[in-house]
Amino acid sequence: MPNLLESVRIVLCRPSHPGNIGSAARAMKTMGLADLRLVAPQRYPAPEAEWLATGAIDVLQAARVHAALGEAIGDCVAAYAFSARPREWSPRSFALREAASAALARAADGPVAFVFGNETAGLTNEEMFACQALVHIPADPAYTSLNLAQAVQVACYELRMALGPAVPPMRSEKPATTADLEGLYAHLEQAAAGSGFMAPGSKLRERWRRLFSRVPELEREEVNILRGLLKALEKKVDAKQ
Repeated sequence: MPNLLESVRIVLCRPSHPGNIGSAARAMKTMGLADLRLVAPQRYPAPEAEWLATGAIDVLQAARVHAALGEAIGDCVAAYAFSARPREWSPRSFALREAASAALARAADGPVAFVFGNETAGLTNEEMFACQALVHIPADPAYTSLNLAQAVQVACYELRMALGPAVPPMRSEKPATTADLEGLYAHLEQAAAGSGFMAPGSKLRERWRRLFSRVPELEREEVNILRGLLKALEKKVDAKQ
């Protein structure tokens, strides 16, 4: 499978603070994105950008600077404009989570761009209409304004989540098999009956099966630990008898 995040481009239009550029590069790298474009930045390059791009200097140094938005997204098959405020006239509007899924679907055909505006004024109408969709990040209606780098971080996170499970399950031991579980159930029944804990007609068999069914990733070593405990308890019971 191709890495679709490689086809996603983050575009910052007219950023005024170089620290936000560095923070955006760092936000991108944490989520596996690397294509950063800057449209008419007020101050760049600048040391503040490097200070805040901790661990992501490679993304920052590879960033390309463009004079106009059209240059930054001209080869993209789709561009998504971000805005915290509604527009009376705008392209089709998406919530971010929906936009992230749609963007990755388009990324299979070519580059797609997530376009962010200036920290103070956001995107101009012309910049917004250069894109095919308008994206909103859900926020408290009383205060919807996110810092530029924070908005980039949230967007990159949603793109990462749209790929599917982010963290593969970590398993250091072999999983328990059905035979392992059946051996445990038989041992539980033996110990419960031998100790007098399980009365005739008891529903314990069904109950412990239901209990362990709620542990879907039980490991063989864990089953062995439980059976070892049962053996130790059985020895104690036998000794007393």
